Amino acid sequence: MTKDPVESVLQYLKHHQLVLTTAESCTAGDMVAMLAAIPGTGEVLESGYVVYSPSAKKRLLGVSQETIDRYGLTSEAVAWEMARGALRDSQANVAIATTGIAGPEGEGSIQPGTLCFAWAFAGEPLATFTRSQRFFGERAEVMRQGALFGLTQLEHYHQRWLRGERA
Repeated sequence: MTKDPVESVLQYLKHHQLVLTTAESCTAGDMVAMLAAIPGTGEVLESGYVVYSPSAKKRLLGVSQETIDRYGLTSEAVAWEMARGALRDSQANVAIATTGIAGPEGEGSIQPGTLCFAWAFAGEPLATFTRSQRFFGERAEVMRQGALFGLTQLEHYHQRWLRGERA
């Protein structure tokens, strides 16, 4: 029997004494909801920001207008600032951020289903990894796939951080 991937993430967080905060835009809190559906999540989940608008990203997470203007809302640069902003005001030691376009339409040259992620790990030095990924399907399915991807990639980026890799 295959283990639920979200349950695996929860166990990984517990095993490595990681406490998570999220900064979700295009996934609209789905990462937190997926984790919260499993008993024991309170041990490893500190908070979750749902920051849909540019003003919320700036006000709550400290995303700069300059970054938005230069790279656009759907960018790894914005996800990077979101993840670091979520860590700044929390007791968490890891953050996952998502921003993007779930669809059904794209925006300019950005295709629907394009999501940008950031995984930030507290410590000296603070390390943040970013990645963009495109998902396919209806809007709700893209959001679900994106949330699952963000959670399940945490182990990969945490292992890179443990090896001393810096993005």
